[in-house]
Amino acid sequence: MKNIKGIKTGVSVFELDGIPSFRQALPLALQHVVAMIVGCVTPAIIVAGVAIDKGSITAADEVILVQSALLIAGIATLIQLFPIGRRIGAGLPVIMGVSFAYLASLQAIAGEFGIAAIFGAQLVGGIVAVLVGIFIKWLRPLFPPLVTGTVVFTIGLSLYPTAINYMAGGKGAPGYGSLQNWIVAAVTLAVVTGLNHFAKGIFKLASILIGMISGYVLALCLGMVDFASVASASWFQISPPMHFGIEFEISSIISMSILFIVNSVQAIGDLSATTAGGMDRDPTERELSGGIVGNGVASILGSFLGGLPTATFSQNVGIVATTKVINRCVLGLSAVFILIAAFIPKFASLLTTIPQCVLGGATISVFASITMTGIKLISKQPLNYRNTSIVGLSVALGMGITLVPETLAMFPEWVTMIFGKSAVVVATIVAVALNCVIPKDSGEK
Repeated sequence: MKNIKGIKTGVSVFELDGIPSFRQALPLALQHVVAMIVGCVTPAIIVAGVAIDKGSITAADEVILVQSALLIAGIATLIQLFPIGRRIGAGLPVIMGVSFAYLASLQAIAGEFGIAAIFGAQLVGGIVAVLVGIFIKWLRPLFPPLVTGTVVFTIGLSLYPTAINYMAGGKGAPGYGSLQNWIVAAVTLAVVTGLNHFAKGIFKLASILIGMISGYVLALCLGMVDFASVASASWFQISPPMHFGIEFEISSIISMSILFIVNSVQAIGDLSATTAGGMDRDPTERELSGGIVGNGVASILGSFLGGLPTATFSQNVGIVATTKVINRCVLGLSAVFILIAAFIPKFASLLTTIPQCVLGGATISVFASITMTGIKLISKQPLNYRNTSIVGLSVALGMGITLVPETLAMFPEWVTMIFGKSAVVVATIVAVALNCVIPKDSGEK
């Protein structure tokens, strides 16, 4: 073991600090990239599809949005691995990427106000996340597992229509609901499910990627893939800052701020799973605070660079917990690969050629996993009368109002935007309020 400029080299990949051998680090780093790449770019592709339908962006802009998703994922990961000072970043082995948790609200904002309004709301939301990170010690009691579980459960449920529409080929697209689309989606889903339950090692970890490749190949054979955008894309390009602009729309800001608070608290779960699974300890208060602040800072940067909101990726947390590989340089190498991909428009353009039915077949399993994670969190507390009332009413009001937003037609437009477009916002407010108001001893009655 050598020591160069105070940095240990040749260390084990099971040590947090120091530089392991490149031969050891390379396959482990690629494993993390494979596990996160599809999940990172898919929200950008879905949001771009909504914005293109609205006419606010073009197909070329979609490529930039995907590039920016990879760019901000790489930057956010490096911030978490190698903190800036003592406040920004957790210093823990986590991979960051664009989060599905914001997807329903992002779609609503893109469809109603355009992409620029997303980044305005994200900028404010990132500031809110920084404040949550600073004051997390005092805010944490408002979000016990019962509340966070209810919110995560609602997030999963609210994303199901998106997945089903995509499995059918994309709402409004030619051939929507055709047998061909459903066959491709079913094959994709079957491969993902089969690998998840019967495969091991890299095949299990990369089940979504392999499933999407299988569906993509089938779609290619059926003539459903168009490579025109790939041919016209350049090999190297830096995504221009402020390309989509920034607009501040109050209802979008309120919705996104609430989601940033919820996901900041939810990050505690991923950071705790990382330290418990990979390091056999709980995270320190500084690590939790730094992790949330770091994510807020990354999202603020993303609003200027065109990268959508980020979060810790649970699948990569699972890899750390399973393999016990916690070396920060290994995951730092993953971040470097992600950043390299961000500067190659041909790669980003290739990702945008994935048919929507393939995306639907792959993502519905992700959304189902989010839902079940919520149920697991809820079940950490006794399912007595009090707790089931909180969960049931929160989900019922959240999903119910979203499914019939016309019930808010007599209210001002901003009310519909905040409460009628995102089930998560309503569920969060109701869950937090009921958890504070209903006495805990009422659970036994």
